[in-house]
Amino acid sequence: MIRDKLPLEVHDLTVSYQKRPVLYGIDLEIEEGSLVGILGPNGAGKSTLIKTIMNMIKPNGGYVRIFGKRPKDGIKRIGYIPQKESIDWDFPVTVFDVVLMGRYGHHGWFGRIGKEDRKKASEALEQVNMLSYSERPIGNLSGGQQQRVFLARALAQESEVYLMDEPFAGVDAVTEKAIISILQGMKKEGKTLVVVHHDLASAKEYFDHLLLLNMRKIAYGPVSKVYTRELLQKTYGGKLTVLSDIAIEAAKVSGFSD
Repeated sequence: MIRDKLPLEVHDLTVSYQKRPVLYGIDLEIEEGSLVGILGPNGAGKSTLIKTIMNMIKPNGGYVRIFGKRPKDGIKRIGYIPQKESIDWDFPVTVFDVVLMGRYGHHGWFGRIGKEDRKKASEALEQVNMLSYSERPIGNLSGGQQQRVFLARALAQESEVYLMDEPFAGVDAVTEKAIISILQGMKKEGKTLVVVHHDLASAKEYFDHLLLLNMRKIAYGPVSKVYTRELLQKTYGGKLTVLSDIAIEAAKVSGFSD
């Protein structure tokens, strides 16, 4: 039975690329107000899961529900930050215009953008400390600044659920801390956030729930239950590095690991 209160529900989801399975039988229920990190090795299907929820990829089996609705009907309630590599940074558009795009969901692409929309875009840029860059071409920014701008676009959408595909990739430590601080603030406001992440060492600090993924769901739950050597080893196999082992030991000291 589908519960409307769930921001995201995935049931028996299977996805293939050119007849090659990428995700197998994924079951997942994400509660409102969760900050979820998705961890797994390269090729584990992390981005595929995000894109399938966004209705950008059609599953071979199973289903996705957004507040109990099919993706095409619930998509307006989702904000999305794609991988940096998927964006054309040479497209001639300013920082402000990029953020203002986050308001089109309230009006449609041919709807009229008004003063309130521009105000929301400015507030979002101010929140990520990028308001002074409003008239800069997006391609002239650093990697960290570009990520801040796309976070501002997501904020301007005023969505209830946010899907973010590696928002910390290619940013410096200061920007990373600023981004996670904003995400944690959004969580406190009741937003639901699902974030593809690659760094085991910071995962235990950044998220309250983790999804361990390697084509199948290895585990999902609170960090204190999921962030264990056994489950991480099962997820990464031989790719679990010495650095990752150090992170696990640190988690033990912090009380995050069994």
